[in-house]
Amino acid sequence: MVSALLAHDLLWGMTPRQLPADAPTWVIDSISAGQPVVVRRALSAAGQVAVGVRGPLREQRFATQMEVAAITRRVRPEELCHVQGLRDFPALRALAQLRSHLDESGWAWGVSGSAGFELASGFAALHEGSDLDLILRTPRPLSRADAQALVAILDTAVCRVDLQLQTPLGAVALREWAGTASRVLLKSATQASLVTDPWHPQEQAA
Repeated sequence: MVSALLAHDLLWGMTPRQLPADAPTWVIDSISAGQPVVVRRALSAAGQVAVGVRGPLREQRFATQMEVAAITRRVRPEELCHVQGLRDFPALRALAQLRSHLDESGWAWGVSGSAGFELASGFAALHEGSDLDLILRTPRPLSRADAQALVAILDTAVCRVDLQLQTPLGAVALREWAGTASRVLLKSATQASLVTDPWHPQEQAA
């Protein structure tokens, strides 16, 4: 299962006793309530996975490690594309608007961020001002022209939509790749680098 775990996957099974001794009270409360943790793009020791705990406030994010053996359930962003939310917020209306466009794109896509967390867990995470966060699995290069066309579609939604391209070597923001800068920020498990091509990052910033 270790190799199958990817950034943005949601995992259940962590318990308060698995947390480090210096974990804030809100982290203990979140885990005690049965909330899932989200897989982070970071290195971890053998038998563990890097995860993040969400708190009720935007700035409440706690990075830690989880034992892979403790995982009882996993939900991937792709599993949330057609889940119907129970609450009416702009982010979920945007998802309904964009669903057919993304289905027709030919790429695997998924819902991450607050919307993904709420759809997967049932715990309230969205508010009126929440963006919609999406991922697109791009094992093959997506041209900058196609990226620009996709941004144009996302910009028709009722709220801001941020989409992250998941390449075999890391993640890059769609809006960056659709822009005019010659180099874009590629985030991997080990570093964040400025590269000219997120699929073949020969050039990196010093």
